[in-house]
Amino acid sequence: MNSKSYDRQEQIKALHDTKKKATHEKVDKAIKNLLFTKQPINFNSVAKEAGVSKATLYNNKDIRDDIERFRNKQRSVSSPAQVKYEMTENNKDAIIESLRRKIKKLDEENKKLKEQAKVNFGELYKNI
Repeated sequence: MNSKSYDRQEQIKALHDTKKKATHEKVDKAIKNLLFTKQPINFNSVAKEAGVSKATLYNNKDIRDDIERFRNKQRSVSSPAQVKYEMTENNKDAIIESLRRKIKKLDEENKKLKEQAKVNFGELYKNI
């Protein structure tokens, strides 16, 4: 036999560490790709992008913490559609009031134009 004895436990541990490191690298790359492409970061999207199971993500505390951190960070940043909705919702009273003033102004202008049209028709009728 070799001068070194074969340690099965040591080999299994080394294999496990290598696999764990590869999984971490795949997940890190997946998160970077999702961030770069501005896609949502959650367990489903990371699992799909990295080609690993969701169970792997949930069972690894470091990976789970990273995904939850990025997911929460994305939630705190409003999307353009959300900002527009919130702006519209927050300003709807001001917008309604502005539109009411515009309608009132247009109604007054319409009334004046109708009066002017009556006068013009009257003058035309006199000239006939």
